[in-house]
Amino acid sequence: MILMDDAIALNTKLDLPRDFSGKCPLVIVIHGFTGHMEERHIVAVSEMLNDIGCATLRVDMYGHGHSGGEFRNHTLFKWMTNAMTVIDYARSLDFVTGIYLCGHSQGGLTVMLAAGLKHEQVKGLIPLSPATCIPDDARRGHTLGVDYDPDHLPEEIRSSYGWVLGGNYLRVAQTIHVEEAVDRYPGPVLIVHGGADETIPLRCAAEAAARYRNAKLAVIPGDTHCYDYHLDEAVAAVRAWMLGQLGA
Repeated sequence: MILMDDAIALNTKLDLPRDFSGKCPLVIVIHGFTGHMEERHIVAVSEMLNDIGCATLRVDMYGHGHSGGEFRNHTLFKWMTNAMTVIDYARSLDFVTGIYLCGHSQGGLTVMLAAGLKHEQVKGLIPLSPATCIPDDARRGHTLGVDYDPDHLPEEIRSSYGWVLGGNYLRVAQTIHVEEAVDRYPGPVLIVHGGADETIPLRCAAEAAARYRNAKLAVIPGDTHCYDYHLDEAVAAVRAWMLGQLGA
């Protein structure tokens, strides 16, 4: 299913619960930097949510997967606009009883920012390995393993992993202050983070959990950024928390 965010086509997939009875909550699920909606951890969480009675709406974000836009040109502003477009679409569905946001890594950061912007429309928030350090790192001149002068930003940066980002990604990141979005969201939050995550430090999740008004932090011991070793434990943590929100 294609949703339009102005001129950008967003590839999305809506999955209903296994035993759909006409009304249910919906969880928007967003992948991370260089990711897409069919990644192992994204699908695993989405399928579990379907099993416990939630609809899920997965989305390929700007410049990723099968959505429009060039990866090089994506920014956090564009992802935030994408997220708000998807939330507005979800609100238009007559079977939806409440909207939850779930995102991994940069997607986790995105849903945190979107929840701050649309706090009255989001019933719960599930950042997975959220990349909350991206803005602060950009202000220091470091983005995902690439160093640069933060006061004289380059036109592009290149990673040894093969990706290329335009300088506007860095400019946008430098303007974002995650704590403002955290402070604006009063609802329940579950943050899941691998204890051995070498991409995003665990302290980022711990600091965000401590700042939210109603948050729980689930640490998956010995696991990585994408839960390569204990995905079942990460999914179980989301399941237990979500069942609590649903009153099950």
